[in-house]
Amino acid sequence: VLENQDLQDSIKPQKVEFHSLNFNTTLHWLPGWAREARDALYFVQYKVYGQSTWQNKDSCWGIPSHVCDLTHETSDIQEPYYGRVRATLARVYSNWSLSSRFTPWRETMIGPPMVTVVHSNKSITVKLQAPHSPYKRKRGSKITMTNYYDLLYQVFVINNLLDEQHRVLVYEGKDKVIKIEDLRPAVSYCIVARMYVPMLDRSSAYSSRQCTVL
Repeated sequence: VLENQDLQDSIKPQKVEFHSLNFNTTLHWLPGWAREARDALYFVQYKVYGQSTWQNKDSCWGIPSHVCDLTHETSDIQEPYYGRVRATLARVYSNWSLSSRFTPWRETMIGPPMVTVVHSNKSITVKLQAPHSPYKRKRGSKITMTNYYDLLYQVFVINNLLDEQHRVLVYEGKDKVIKIEDLRPAVSYCIVARMYVPMLDRSSAYSSRQCTVL
């Protein structure tokens, strides 16, 4: 019995946590500390905070992987959720390991916008597109993140003559097409943008840089 108890403890999943980007939400965990824990299989359950019963996630039932997609199960984005995972090895089951409480609307990371740059001789036109959520309208198109938050685009110019890291904020607002004027010809400019959520005072990562020489 003691050996089983030891095995139970040593295969128990560690660090169970939600990761979420634009409401694409996965539950992640680390294997237990025993060396043989790498051969364990895992079982995932989830529930809304306040519910008494846990739901099995069927496609993450007896899996070797350390990640489980719960995007569909956490689609009520204002609700707080919990996830939990247990492991089995050699017919021994660990106890459940519980995640922290996770509320998608509050905690999902918002991704950067898509940026397209068109240049003329003295100006750059920047086209911006907010990231999409995984959720679809009835007609099948994906709903953008601007449906869920009051989002602002922040557009920065990097003048490559000066300094790679020196980003100058040239625009903040909701326009999807902006024009940056009075730029110097024959100079290489790079544009990066990010999404900003005023209500949560949070920013996305920067988009990949789009560079152009006027």
